[in-house]
Amino acid sequence: MNIFKTFSLKWWQAGLFKAGLLALGLAVGAHWYDFFGNYLPILISVAVICLAYITYVWWKQ
Repeated sequence: MNIFKTFSLKWWQAGLFKAGLLALGLAVGAHWYDFFGNYLPILISVAVICLAYITYVWWKQ
C-alpha cells in the first residue's frame, strides 16, 4: 500500500475535503482547548509556514 501515490480531485471533491478538515479542526480546537491553548502561537506559526509553502508551490506550477 502506497500512501504517497499521486491522485487528482475535482474542484468539488477538494472543497469537500477542505470542509471536512476545517470541521475536524474546529471540533478538536473546541473540545481540547485546554490542552492546545498553550501551544496556539506555535500552531498558528506552523500553519502559516505550511500554507505559505503550498501557496508558493502552487504559484510556481
